Amino acid sequence: MERWGSRGSGDEGRRAEEAGDPGTAVVIGAGVAGLATAIGLRRAGWAVTVRERRPAPDRYGTAFGIHPTAQAALDRLGLGDALRARAVPYRHARIRRPDGKVLAALPLERVERKAGRPELLVSRPHLVDALLTELDRLGGPAPSYGQPLTEDPAALDADLVVGADGIHSAVRTSRPVRFGAPDRVRSLDTAAWIGIADFETEEYGETWGDGRFFGVTPVEPGRTNWYAAVPAATTAEELRDAFAGWHDPIPPLLGATDPDTWIRYELRHLYPALRGFVADGRIALVGDAAHAMTPNLGQGACTALLDAEALTRAVAAHGRAGLPAALSAYDSERRRSAQRVALGSRTLHRFVKTRRPALRDALIGLLPG
Repeated sequence: MERWGSRGSGDEGRRAEEAGDPGTAVVIGAGVAGLATAIGLRRAGWAVTVRERRPAPDRYGTAFGIHPTAQAALDRLGLGDALRARAVPYRHARIRRPDGKVLAALPLERVERKAGRPELLVSRPHLVDALLTELDRLGGPAPSYGQPLTEDPAALDADLVVGADGIHSAVRTSRPVRFGAPDRVRSLDTAAWIGIADFETEEYGETWGDGRFFGVTPVEPGRTNWYAAVPAATTAEELRDAFAGWHDPIPPLLGATDPDTWIRYELRHLYPALRGFVADGRIALVGDAAHAMTPNLGQGACTALLDAEALTRAVAAHGRAGLPAALSAYDSERRRSAQRVALGSRTLHRFVKTRRPALRDALIGLLPG
């Protein structure tokens, strides 16, 4: 019999079936959090359907940073090999001023020494495709696209309902008393941009300026991932102007990327934090639906994967009859941890975007360079 979290002959549900207690689940949302949750539940023997409001798989975006803890979660879900097949390590990154002076090193080497494996970067389309491939391998219906949630999730015909439908989650807001106030989405009055340039650079990390910043990471051979945040920029020309005169390779990266491929979005997060990630003994939130955060720590995908693995591990351990206990265990394991990460990311966002860069740079300059 295949053990939980390993790859094998495809009979992942045998343990649950032998216990005589397989369950049914509906996952709302087919992004990283929803697909990973559906995979974990199918591996536990549950019958799972996935609904997604978008008309097609969500393959937009550039690169995800996958911390070693999230890599371990993917290993337990049977997806570690698929991740490593296309991921690249992230090492030797620095924080700089716009003139190029190094202020400090990002703690990537320390993370690798402690975990025994490096931070990895993987393109979002590859990760989504790997999740879809594994879900299909496990059998069961494919995700249903173009199917927004219009009813109360409590009315769905399933033992378990999982809200993995992002910051504007219909599951979370369908009956706000379940999780808190009806509108916890807050704007940060900042425009974020992301893109991929078709050349490689050796200069990775982030550059912090006056109320704006620019980040550069690897993503795959021959290409470089970049991201930027500014108080206001509505066109590619305005974004290039915002970073004109900054150190290389920032202007060349912007100049070498086709503006038609750039992605712009307004930074938003959930605040204040939810009182719980579960409700009614059968509804759970994962990923951005539970704790959408600023991107400054690069932990959005990681926390989503950790949520998915923790939830499905708890469900596998408790079975259908113990579902309320499973959801309680999930909430206890993940809520405070995820909310601490969100707080840290929000705090870093304020620090990076300060209008007093001289004081900020003096403080960050106290760290090892």
